[in-house]
Amino acid sequence: MSELLRGYGRGLVALFFAAVVAWSLLLIILPQLTMLERAVTAPKRQLDSSIAFQLQRDAQTCVSVLETHLAAQDAPDAADQGGMAVPSMSGMAIPSASVMTNQATGADAPVRPYILQCDRATTRLRMVRGADEPPVWLNELHDLPLLAVTDTAPITDQMATAQEIAALAEELAKEIQQQEARAFPYTTSNFDALLAARAVPLSAEQRAQEDAKLSDKLLRLTGLRFDRDGQTHERIGLVTLSRTLVYAMAATALALVLCYPIAFKVALATPPERAVWLFLGLVIPYAIVELMRVYAWTTIIDNQGILNGFMQWAGLITEPVQFKRMPGTIFIVVVYTYVLFMVFPIYNVMSTLDRNQIDAARDLGASALRVHARIVIPHAKPGIAVGCIATFMLAAGAFSVPRIISRGLQSEWFSQTIYNKFFESENSNVGAAYSFTYTLVCFLIVGLFMWAMRTRLKDFARVQ
Repeated sequence: MSELLRGYGRGLVALFFAAVVAWSLLLIILPQLTMLERAVTAPKRQLDSSIAFQLQRDAQTCVSVLETHLAAQDAPDAADQGGMAVPSMSGMAIPSASVMTNQATGADAPVRPYILQCDRATTRLRMVRGADEPPVWLNELHDLPLLAVTDTAPITDQMATAQEIAALAEELAKEIQQQEARAFPYTTSNFDALLAARAVPLSAEQRAQEDAKLSDKLLRLTGLRFDRDGQTHERIGLVTLSRTLVYAMAATALALVLCYPIAFKVALATPPERAVWLFLGLVIPYAIVELMRVYAWTTIIDNQGILNGFMQWAGLITEPVQFKRMPGTIFIVVVYTYVLFMVFPIYNVMSTLDRNQIDAARDLGASALRVHARIVIPHAKPGIAVGCIATFMLAAGAFSVPRIISRGLQSEWFSQTIYNKFFESENSNVGAAYSFTYTLVCFLIVGLFMWAMRTRLKDFARVQ
């Protein structure tokens, strides 16, 4: 601190620390706290009050649609117009007939078509509870009469039943809402969704194929897949999380294997004027934005892409190779996308190594492997740690690469699962729990890696 004050003065040092604190608060601490709060808050649509309010809205909509339907039946020109359109289960509108024949009695009686809201207007609604808990029903939980709008009753009776259900639901929703306001607001149910096991429907043939795979044995050994009541269950959230972490570690290891020789060649085994050209060759592809680099790979690995086209032209294959279905393709693209984050830290540290040490070791008869093990790698350890951490975090959080390259033909990565929870299934509370858990797990892995590498935070200063 004293050196900073002497070198830059109190004003610049204070400004620097203020910027660091503001950056930490705005971009790290506050977003994570917001994410944690959302993660421990139950989704509103799963609350008992929300279910009661939804029942009220469905019943009121049912009454409104029935009133319009009844008015259309009473209109003189209803038969000419073909009646009114009401929503169907398939999402298409069904024109209602003004008069239909009652098959049971043979008499003419008004019959309404299917109406979704009327079908949902019943006090026999299942409440949202844990997967392992027994089912709980709204009418039994809150001592309500069993009411439902049935399409076989006269329309006026259906309207009366729907109005009664709407009144009961409105009163009950307000009562439950007051109880929920006094209750403890936080829950761990969103995190439980990550651990929940789901039944996986498998035929006898599919089960035999899965049992023969090594992945099935590993999943059963770790408890991520098991049999219960004669049916296969799988903890899908944990399986996706584990698979993504393994993929990210594999991509990091592949990047290290490729980048270490490059960094050594450029830093210690190449004259400076030639090293410039080597680095220029690495940097030029990164003048294009990441998304365009990823899309460029699709022209290489497509069924009619450059790679398949060349192999077919050379007579090596007759049918296109499905590179989009191969996990190894994603590893290669991830490494290509983030390779500079591995090579630059290693190069920066290696360039500070005195080449005389390498020459002295060789003069003493040390082999190339021993030179790297005893001199180069210990010196470059901070750069290796920084490169591995940066590449792992980027690979673990990769979204565009697996989504664009696989196009849904491979198992999704955990980042895709989080995205789906937030924006496709509109279950942001569970998505927040997944995201917060993922952040903690990645930080834990980074901490264990730093401990294994015997690397401290101050050692990272050598990378600069």
